[in-house]
Parts: sequence; structure tokens; C-alpha cells
Amino acid sequence: MRSTVSGVGYNITRALTTLGHEVRFLSQVGADLAGEMVRQAMAASGTEVAGVLPTLQETPQSVILYAGAGQRQIHVDLKDAQERPYPPHLFTVALAPCELAVLCNVNWNRPFLPQARQAGKLVATDVHTIHELDDPYNRDFMAAAHILFMSNERLPCVPAEWAKRLQQRYGTPIIVIGLGQAGAMLAVLADECLVEIPAVYTRPVVNTIGAGDALFSAFLHSYLHTRDPYQALQTAVVFASYKIGAAGAAEGFLRANELAAWAQRQLPALPLGKFHA
Repeated sequence: MRSTVSGVGYNITRALTTLGHEVRFLSQVGADLAGEMVRQAMAASGTEVAGVLPTLQETPQSVILYAGAGQRQIHVDLKDAQERPYPPHLFTVALAPCELAVLCNVNWNRPFLPQARQAGKLVATDVHTIHELDDPYNRDFMAAAHILFMSNERLPCVPAEWAKRLQQRYGTPIIVIGLGQAGAMLAVLADECLVEIPAVYTRPVVNTIGAGDALFSAFLHSYLHTRDPYQALQTAVVFASYKIGAAGAAEGFLRANELAAWAQRQLPALPLGKFHA
């Protein structure tokens, strides 16, 4: 049994920070002992805490059971997180110098989607286990995203068909669908192209929790540097593979130079199978 600080926003922040990016992390925790522990752990890891506000009644918590081969079962208690807005003026200040707005699909980010678009920023989000094109909760996030991630776990059709439906519905420029042990699929609207990138092996699996956040983070890291979504996803599967060799969701991240070295060893073995949508 272990207790660690994690959560989608923190996982992505830690990954991008480890990869060398400057991140303005905005979030909310409880005005309780758990919230203070979160802020202390963040400060100790070198993560900026100014934007993490103790405005919730209690800090959200999860219980994650995982087996030796990486299978997991997750039980989440969000407390009052979905009912609390984040101060708009703090978002405006944080957004100004940023190139990319990574807006997790938590309710308090919803009003910031059009603001980030209007400011000319790239918008990226992950809607996780989606299964409806007009999902009432995630529709705003899907409509606003330039870069849209999700899992294939609950899709109503094969991933290739789902990607095509998303493009027709929302005109999303870049879509990535996580395929679990099979890797990931990339759909690029401008190229009318779908690509399947298989998973790679870097080290033994300990826990697959946070694998999707790691894939998302490493894709954004590479894409910001290269503007090449194909190379970005190839690099991201290597990063995610290494990450799941650690137990915690916000642990096991490679630094940029380490990722480059691992990718150089792994990428020649990756078949790049493109096919048109």
C-alpha cells in the first residue's frame, strides 16, 4: 500500500516539467490536511504551487488496486470538485505567455475553452473513456480541441470509424485513440490519414495507471518541438511504455534526453502503417 499525489492535471504537469517545459499549473485542492500534503509534495518536486488553490471543501481522492501484470481497478471520489469554479482572472494571467492550453475535462475548465481558442492558443484535451459523439459532458471539450485524446475502452465502433466520425462532427485536426496494449491510433485531418503505432517494450510493467496521461504528455512535448504528429506519437508510446514501469501515476517519467535515447533505440522497430480514412 502506498499513498502518492496524482490526478490528471498533476500527472501531465509532472511529465511536461520533467521533459523540460515551463508549466503554469492551475488546479484546486481541499482546505484540509490532504490538500496541504498535496501542496507540500508539489513544492518538494519543484512544481509551481501558486495556481493550486485550497478552495474545495475536501481534497479528491482515489483508491487504485493493481495486479502484478499491470491490471488496475480505480475508485474515485471527486468530493465537490465538479461544483467549484476556478477564478477566471487567474486563468487569464496564466494563459497569456503560454503556447498551449492543456484543459483537462473537469467542469471548472469548461468556460476556459472558448477563451483559449479566442486567444489563439493551441487547445489540447483528453476525454478518456468516451462513447458518444454528442456526449453531454464532453461535447464542449471535443468541439474546442485542436488535439484530442481518448481511450478505445468504451467506443461504440472500431477506432478508425470513430476517428472518422469525430472529424466529420467536430473537424478535429489531430485525434489520438489509446489502444491499450496494442499501442495507439493517430488521425490527422489535413492529411486524411490514419496511423496505427504499436506499443513497445522498455521495462517490466508494474502499474498501468497514468499510462494515458503519459502518452498525452509526451505527444504534446514532441509536437511542440516538431509540429510532426506522426513522430510525436511514435515518441509518446516509448515514454508511456517506460512510465508504466513505476507504481504511481505521477512517477516514472523520462527526461527529454533520456526519452530521445530510448526513442532512438526503439523507433527503428516501429512499422509506420499509414492508410487513408
